Amino acid sequence: MSEVNWSEGEKQAAREVFKRAYEREIDGLIQEVRQKVSEINEVDEVWKLHDFLSAKRHEIDGKYDYRYSVLIFVFAQLLKEGWLNLAELQFLEPDKLAKINALARI
Repeated sequence: MSEVNWSEGEKQAAREVFKRAYEREIDGLIQEVRQKVSEINEVDEVWKLHDFLSAKRHEIDGKYDYRYSVLIFVFAQLLKEGWLNLAELQFLEPDKLAKINALARI
């Protein structure tokens, strides 16, 4: 994919949408962890929770990359996973929106 240029307005709106998606995913993770913690009865379950959290941290840290060169792909992934919806990305130019939508379907 060729280099994508972002207007200042798109950059500002993209930052807000990016942050919103991150907060949604983190809130979901916290709820999931609370549920898992409430079900812990043995030490092996503590270590499983640790492993789960380590994997989630790696996944989330790798996913939320705010470099403009990869942001189209990040938004597509977040759209695909349900952390964003297409309406939240309407601030983008039509070509960027079309790329994100197409990538989210793959």
